[in-house]
Amino acid sequence: MTMTTQGTTTQGTTGTPTTTTTTTERRDRRWRPPLGLRLRLLGWALALLAVASLASVVVIRQVLLNQLENRVATDMRQEVTEFRRLVGGQNPTTGQPFGTDLRAIADTYLLRNEPQPGEVVLVFVDGAFHRATTDPPYDVTRDSALVRSWTELTDSRYGRIAESPAGSARWLAVPVVIDGAVRGQVVVLEFGAERRAEIDRAVRLMALACLLVIVVVAAGGYLAMGRALRPLRTVTETARTIEETDLSRRIEVTGTDEVADLADTFNGMLGRLHRAFAAQQAFVSDAGHELRTPITIVRGHLELMGEDPEERAETVALITDELDRMNRMVNDLLMLARAEQPDFLRPGTVEIAMMVHDVYAKAVALGDRNWRLGDIHEITVWADRQRLTQALMQLAQNAVQFTDAGDTIELSARAEIPGQPGRVLLSVRDTGVGIEPADRERIFARFARAGHARRHTEGAGLGLAIVAAIAEAHRGGVAVDSVPGAGSTFTLVLPPSVVRPTTDGAGR
Repeated sequence: MTMTTQGTTTQGTTGTPTTTTTTTERRDRRWRPPLGLRLRLLGWALALLAVASLASVVVIRQVLLNQLENRVATDMRQEVTEFRRLVGGQNPTTGQPFGTDLRAIADTYLLRNEPQPGEVVLVFVDGAFHRATTDPPYDVTRDSALVRSWTELTDSRYGRIAESPAGSARWLAVPVVIDGAVRGQVVVLEFGAERRAEIDRAVRLMALACLLVIVVVAAGGYLAMGRALRPLRTVTETARTIEETDLSRRIEVTGTDEVADLADTFNGMLGRLHRAFAAQQAFVSDAGHELRTPITIVRGHLELMGEDPEERAETVALITDELDRMNRMVNDLLMLARAEQPDFLRPGTVEIAMMVHDVYAKAVALGDRNWRLGDIHEITVWADRQRLTQALMQLAQNAVQFTDAGDTIELSARAEIPGQPGRVLLSVRDTGVGIEPADRERIFARFARAGHARRHTEGAGLGLAIVAAIAEAHRGGVAVDSVPGAGSTFTLVLPPSVVRPTTDGAGR
């Protein structure tokens, strides 16, 4: 079921009504983009492919045209070279040299010549047109100005006809020199319209092929992107389900790509949220249960308090004691909440031996016990001295609560491997009632107590949770070793990374 917050209309001082935007409208604007990610990605891919295809077609067409120009120039020079070679040859009809008979040379050359498509060869003798290739695309001899420019040439020259019924053309005009005198001119023209038309047809086919490729890529890409983005849709659907139900669902992860990594990360986040919400629910339930009792006591005594001064004094004293207990509980809860903040610790250089001696001096005032110091190694660590002191004092207070007068409580601090880098073990050992095996994991939870706890302490069950939070903040942990009826040993374990180089020595 979807719940929406209706907009309300209010009247301002100027009398102009203002309307607030509904929650649904804000959500729609936020989560409904104009195009889906699938279409946007496909659009960008197709746009890049289209630009690349267009650029390829344009470049290839230009390359083909350049090659055509070079080939035309080569063909024209080759025709001129063959004509010049014939000038010094023999007439195949008479078997005699051509000599100065340019007309016979032209007739023989044109008889043997097989022109390329669009190629025309013209021969001018003594300033007049003599003969040309049969069936030319266009009779250029009609252009008297152009013919006159050719017949007046005394050196080779390139030129271009921009417009004609057969299209544009390039020409090469070369004077024919026999016995030191210019006898005529040979003009080779290349009408490239047909060849360029072939290039254009090839380019059009290439463009159609590129268009077909784009269509195929669009269809295949749409399906492939849908398959690739399917985990994202699964993430979205799972998130919506979680929003409406619970945090127990997980996304099925397949593959090792970025999307699979996203799904894996999302599953990890769900796991952390699930644990955090479960812990929060348990915490709220336990905190409500623990706080309800003193509130009930205070309220009941206030309702029954009479006018008698002595009765009023007793009631005030009882209420004050309950309020003090509530205050301690709230302070402990705030401290546990701060344990998750980055500034919970204020680390510095800590001399472990000196710190443990200070803790011992404070702990002996907690109760009439046989207080002792065990092995104390000279170790320097990088840690928060006040938090470590708080943890050890809490363990000492816990030991007092579960021991009787005359029982032994021993504090010790040692390196796990003396003389070598390793973990640091801060221990509090007692000879009290011990802990049942079933309670050893549970006692570190908030508001948890061992099975016999209610006979020994009036605390809220947050002490060992605070110790565990301080240990975890130092990237360490708390270990417990206990024998029911024979005592317990709680050990605050600090990781090797906090140890600073120093000279180790054993104390007592």
